[in-house]
Amino acid sequence: MKNALWDLFSVFAPLSLVTVGGGQTTLAEIQRQVVNVHHWMDAQQFLNAFAIARLAPGPGSLLVTLIGWQVSGFWGAVVATVGIFGPTAFLIYGVAYVWKRHRGARWQIALETGLRPVAAGMIMAAVYVLFLALEGGWAARSIAIVSTALMLRTKLNPLIVIGAGAALMVGSDLIGWYG
Repeated sequence: MKNALWDLFSVFAPLSLVTVGGGQTTLAEIQRQVVNVHHWMDAQQFLNAFAIARLAPGPGSLLVTLIGWQVSGFWGAVVATVGIFGPTAFLIYGVAYVWKRHRGARWQIALETGLRPVAAGMIMAAVYVLFLALEGGWAARSIAIVSTALMLRTKLNPLIVIGAGAALMVGSDLIGWYG
Protein backbone atom coordinates (compact mmCIF):
# COMPACT_ATOMS: atom_id res chain seq x y z
CA MET A 1 0.00 0.00 0.00
CA LYS A 2 2.87 2.39 0.77
CA ASN A 3 4.21 1.97 -2.74
CA ALA A 4 0.79 2.66 -4.28
CA LEU A 5 0.39 5.78 -2.11
CA TRP A 6 3.81 7.02 -3.16
CA ASP A 7 2.98 6.27 -6.80
CA LEU A 8 -0.24 8.28 -6.53
CA PHE A 9 1.55 11.24 -5.00
CA SER A 10 4.44 11.10 -7.47
CA VAL A 11 2.00 11.12 -10.41
CA PHE A 12 -0.27 13.93 -9.21
CA ALA A 13 2.12 16.33 -7.43
CA PRO A 14 4.09 17.25 -10.57
CA LEU A 15 0.86 17.55 -12.57
CA SER A 16 -0.38 20.00 -9.95
CA LEU A 17 2.33 22.41 -11.00
CA VAL A 18 1.47 22.38 -14.71
CA THR A 19 -2.29 22.91 -14.53
CA VAL A 20 -2.12 26.05 -16.65
CA GLY A 21 -5.71 27.05 -17.32
CA GLY A 22 -7.26 24.69 -14.77
CA GLY A 23 -7.31 21.01 -13.90
CA GLN A 24 -8.80 19.98 -17.25
CA THR A 25 -5.54 20.92 -18.96
CA THR A 26 -3.77 17.91 -17.42
CA LEU A 27 -6.54 15.45 -18.17
CA ALA A 28 -4.74 13.85 -21.12
CA GLU A 29 -1.64 13.23 -19.01
CA ILE A 30 -3.70 11.98 -16.06
CA GLN A 31 -5.42 9.54 -18.42
CA ARG A 32 -2.07 8.40 -19.83
CA GLN A 33 -0.60 7.84 -16.37
CA VAL A 34 -3.68 6.12 -14.93
CA VAL A 35 -4.61 3.95 -17.93
CA ASN A 36 -1.42 3.39 -19.96
CA VAL A 37 1.46 3.71 -17.49
CA HIS A 38 0.17 2.43 -14.13
CA HIS A 39 -2.88 0.45 -15.36
CA TRP A 40 -4.92 1.56 -12.35
CA MET A 41 -8.03 1.76 -14.57
CA ASP A 42 -8.98 0.91 -18.11
CA ALA A 43 -10.13 3.61 -20.55
CA GLN A 44 -13.83 3.06 -19.81
CA GLN A 45 -13.33 3.15 -16.03
CA PHE A 46 -11.41 6.40 -16.47
CA LEU A 47 -14.19 7.89 -18.58
CA ASN A 48 -16.76 6.84 -15.98
CA ALA A 49 -14.71 8.39 -13.16
CA PHE A 50 -14.37 11.57 -15.23
CA ALA A 51 -18.15 11.72 -15.74
CA ILE A 52 -18.77 11.26 -12.01
CA ALA A 53 -16.23 13.96 -11.16
CA ARG A 54 -17.86 16.39 -13.58
CA LEU A 55 -21.32 15.71 -12.15
CA ALA A 56 -20.19 16.21 -8.57
CA PRO A 57 -20.01 19.69 -7.08
CA GLY A 58 -16.53 21.15 -6.78
CA PRO A 59 -13.51 21.31 -9.04
CA GLY A 60 -13.12 18.85 -11.90
CA SER A 61 -9.71 17.93 -10.48
CA LEU A 62 -11.54 15.85 -7.90
CA LEU A 63 -11.26 13.16 -10.55
CA VAL A 64 -7.93 12.31 -8.94
CA THR A 65 -9.72 11.67 -5.64
CA LEU A 66 -11.79 8.99 -7.37
CA ILE A 67 -8.65 7.55 -8.94
CA GLY A 68 -6.94 7.48 -5.56
CA TRP A 69 -9.96 5.73 -4.06
CA GLN A 70 -9.84 3.14 -6.83
CA VAL A 71 -6.14 2.50 -6.24
CA SER A 72 -5.87 2.50 -2.42
CA GLY A 73 -9.22 3.28 -0.83
CA PHE A 74 -9.57 6.14 1.65
CA TRP A 75 -5.85 6.87 2.01
CA GLY A 76 -5.37 6.70 -1.73
CA ALA A 77 -8.09 9.33 -2.14
CA VAL A 78 -6.44 11.55 0.48
CA VAL A 79 -2.95 11.21 -1.00
CA ALA A 80 -4.12 11.80 -4.58
CA THR A 81 -6.11 14.88 -3.52
CA VAL A 82 -3.19 16.33 -1.55
CA GLY A 83 -0.92 15.55 -4.51
CA ILE A 84 -3.04 17.46 -7.03
CA PHE A 85 -3.92 20.46 -4.81
CA GLY A 86 -1.04 20.75 -2.32
CA PRO A 87 1.94 21.86 -4.43
CA THR A 88 -0.09 24.42 -6.35
CA ALA A 89 -1.64 25.81 -3.16
CA PHE A 90 1.82 26.49 -1.72
CA LEU A 91 3.20 27.88 -4.97
CA ILE A 92 0.27 30.20 -5.61
CA TYR A 93 0.91 32.20 -2.45
CA GLY A 94 4.34 33.23 -3.70
CA VAL A 95 3.17 33.79 -7.25
CA ALA A 96 0.20 35.91 -6.11
CA TYR A 97 2.53 38.18 -4.15
CA VAL A 98 4.87 38.69 -7.12
CA TRP A 99 1.94 39.04 -9.55
CA LYS A 100 0.25 41.73 -7.46
CA ARG A 101 3.50 43.58 -6.90
CA HIS A 102 4.26 43.76 -10.64
CA ARG A 103 0.73 44.23 -11.99
CA GLY A 104 0.76 45.41 -15.61
CA ALA A 105 4.47 44.72 -16.18
CA ARG A 106 5.46 43.81 -19.74
CA TRP A 107 6.76 40.39 -18.71
CA GLN A 108 3.47 39.66 -16.93
CA ILE A 109 1.38 40.57 -19.97
CA ALA A 110 3.69 38.54 -22.24
CA LEU A 111 3.47 35.52 -19.90
CA GLU A 112 -0.33 35.68 -19.78
CA THR A 113 -0.52 36.02 -23.55
CA GLY A 114 1.86 33.12 -24.08
CA LEU A 115 0.11 30.78 -21.68
CA ARG A 116 -3.34 31.15 -23.25
CA PRO A 117 -2.56 29.01 -26.33
CA VAL A 118 -0.76 26.47 -24.13
CA ALA A 119 -3.85 26.10 -21.97
CA ALA A 120 -6.09 25.86 -25.04
CA GLY A 121 -3.89 23.14 -26.54
CA MET A 122 -3.87 21.16 -23.32
CA ILE A 123 -7.66 21.37 -23.10
CA MET A 124 -7.94 20.15 -26.71
CA ALA A 125 -5.70 17.20 -25.86
CA ALA A 126 -8.05 16.34 -22.98
CA VAL A 127 -11.06 16.51 -25.31
CA TYR A 128 -9.31 14.21 -27.78
CA VAL A 129 -8.55 11.61 -25.08
CA LEU A 130 -12.17 11.63 -23.86
CA PHE A 131 -13.52 11.51 -27.42
CA LEU A 132 -11.48 8.38 -28.19
CA ALA A 133 -12.70 6.66 -25.00
CA LEU A 134 -16.40 7.16 -25.84
CA GLU A 135 -18.44 4.00 -26.04
CA GLY A 136 -21.21 3.94 -28.59
CA GLY A 137 -19.27 4.16 -31.84
CA TRP A 138 -20.16 6.65 -34.52
CA ALA A 139 -23.52 7.46 -32.90
CA ALA A 140 -21.92 8.64 -29.65
CA ARG A 141 -19.17 10.53 -31.45
CA SER A 142 -21.69 12.23 -33.75
CA ILE A 143 -23.81 13.28 -30.80
CA ALA A 144 -20.70 14.64 -29.06
CA ILE A 145 -19.71 16.69 -32.11
CA VAL A 146 -23.23 18.05 -32.68
CA SER A 147 -23.64 18.84 -28.97
CA THR A 148 -20.35 20.73 -28.95
CA ALA A 149 -21.38 22.72 -32.02
CA LEU A 150 -24.75 23.55 -30.47
CA MET A 151 -23.17 24.72 -27.23
CA LEU A 152 -20.66 26.90 -29.11
CA ARG A 153 -23.13 28.41 -31.61
CA THR A 154 -26.40 28.74 -29.68
CA LYS A 155 -27.67 29.77 -26.29
CA LEU A 156 -29.49 26.48 -25.70
CA ASN A 157 -29.77 25.33 -22.14
CA PRO A 158 -27.17 22.56 -21.61
CA LEU A 159 -29.82 20.37 -19.96
CA ILE A 160 -31.80 20.35 -23.21
CA VAL A 161 -28.70 19.30 -25.16
CA ILE A 162 -27.91 16.56 -22.60
CA GLY A 163 -31.51 15.31 -22.70
CA ALA A 164 -31.58 15.28 -26.49
CA GLY A 165 -28.25 13.45 -26.62
CA ALA A 166 -29.47 10.85 -24.14
CA ALA A 167 -32.69 10.36 -26.11
CA LEU A 168 -30.72 9.95 -29.34
CA MET A 169 -28.42 7.36 -27.75
CA VAL A 170 -31.39 5.41 -26.37
CA GLY A 171 -33.08 5.60 -29.77
CA SER A 172 -29.94 4.48 -31.60
CA ASP A 173 -29.63 1.57 -29.17
CA LEU A 174 -33.27 0.55 -29.73
CA ILE A 175 -32.90 0.48 -33.51
CA GLY A 176 -29.47 -1.17 -33.41
CA TRP A 177 -27.24 1.72 -34.44
CA TYR A 178 -25.36 1.73 -31.14
CA GLY A 179 -21.71 0.74 -31.53
